[in-house]
Amino acid sequence: MYQIVPMTEDHLEQVEEIEKLCFGDPWSRRIFEQSLAEEKTTALAARREDGKILGYIIFTAVLDEGGVDNIAVLPQARRQGIASALLGAFRRCGQERGLISLFLEVRPSNEGAAALYRKLGYQEVGRRKNYYLDPKEDAIIMKLELTSCT
Repeated sequence: MYQIVPMTEDHLEQVEEIEKLCFGDPWSRRIFEQSLAEEKTTALAARREDGKILGYIIFTAVLDEGGVDNIAVLPQARRQGIASALLGAFRRCGQERGLISLFLEVRPSNEGAAALYRKLGYQEVGRRKNYYLDPKEDAIIMKLELTSCT
C-alpha cells in the first residue's frame, strides 16, 4: 500500500531517480528544490509504508486555474492506481482552492497516459507545437472543468 503525502526534500533523491527513468529530458534537483520552495506550487508523493517513493505530482495554481508541471510513476509500479490517486489529489486540492479548471500536457505517443486522463474527465483543448524536446514531439493540452465535476 501507499499513501499520498506532501513531497519533502527527503524524497528528492528517489524522485530524481524516477524522473531519470521516465523522461529523456529530466528535471534537475535544483528544479525540484525550487518547486518545493514556490508558494503557488504543490508537490505530492506516493509513498509506500517502507518509505519508498512510487510516484509524484507537482502542480501550480494561478488565479482560478491549476496546471500539472510534472507527474511520474516508477515504471515497475505502474498500473496500480498511483497516477489516478495523484491526479485525484490534484483535483481535490483544486476544488479546495476554488479553482475552475485543471490543465496538463501529454505526448501524443503516450497513449496510456492520454487514455487515463480521458477516463478521469480531461478533454483535449489544444496542442503545443514541439513542446517536448527528447524526443521532439508536440504536446496535447488537456483540461478538466471542475465546475462540471462537483
